[in-house]
Amino acid sequence: MSIILLVEDNHDIAAMVGDHLEAEGFEVDYAADGLTGLHLAVTERFDAIVLDLMLPGMDGMEVCRKLREEAGKDTPILMLTARDTLEDKVAGLDAGADDYLVKPFEMEELDARLNAMLRRASGEMTRQVMNVSDLSLDTGTFEAKRAGKSLTLTPICLKLLIALMKASPRVISRRDLERAVWDDIVPDSDALRSHLYNLRKVIDRPFDTPLLHTVQGLGYRLAELDGD
Repeated sequence: MSIILLVEDNHDIAAMVGDHLEAEGFEVDYAADGLTGLHLAVTERFDAIVLDLMLPGMDGMEVCRKLREEAGKDTPILMLTARDTLEDKVAGLDAGADDYLVKPFEMEELDARLNAMLRRASGEMTRQVMNVSDLSLDTGTFEAKRAGKSLTLTPICLKLLIALMKASPRVISRRDLERAVWDDIVPDSDALRSHLYNLRKVIDRPFDTPLLHTVQGLGYRLAELDGD
């Protein structure tokens, strides 16, 4: 049985979501504020976290950042938000959320996104070290390095890098990259572009030779190309 941490300060929404998840066979723990949610997420084991953005004490964005950057937790996070602008969505994903759901939402969509996250998290990958030029990624520890320098990647950028390295030196289509990150529940078209921009900032900009290339009309390629 999967254990879900629900962090939501609206008691009506929390009761509705909690009852629904329990009816679907999940075990649900609950927190009504960001500080309590952070404490539970750090000290207890959960298979996924459903995290509201607007919370008393500490907002969901900060909870997410602390879990990823300070606690080193990779528990899948589905962020709930009433903010539906692209900037807000991308900010949530960049903070470390794996997916987002805009309020009001249908329970069927909550189920689909939560189950997709759980499937991705449970997929086991044979440990190996992948290399493209001087860029390396250990798929067991998820440690990325370039020219011997450790790289810090968000969970979304890490998934993109894995897909690009697996395909290298071939071109991987935009659709295949989206599937690698979000399965079949893909956010709007600007989300992928934003995350690829952030990935480039980490793996290319501090270095002399670019590795991530856009192939117009086809997709993207991770390789050291002649002439670069």
